Amino acid sequence: MPDQQLNIKFDDQTAKGTYANNLMIQHTKEEFLLDFLNILPPQGVLVSRIITSPNHAKRILRALEENIKVYEKSFGKLTESSVPDRTIGFKP
Repeated sequence: MPDQQLNIKFDDQTAKGTYANNLMIQHTKEEFLLDFLNILPPQGVLVSRIITSPNHAKRILRALEENIKVYEKSFGKLTESSVPDRTIGFKP
């Protein structure tokens, strides 16, 4: 298939982006749910939920890995932050 230009439509609010400092991931056999959160104690806010297929979730993982490699070549090695307290999350 030849390269095609894809026009992507979005409104001004979406173009501004939304800050998230935490991510919760859940899955079923058919879907991955990525819940992006903004945690400001004593509460957190769900700012976006992305629902995608397992195959696409794997492509997202690969794309993130590739982009982190490019980032580290430009800006230096990243070090992981400590894992946050696991008590953060939705309460039933």
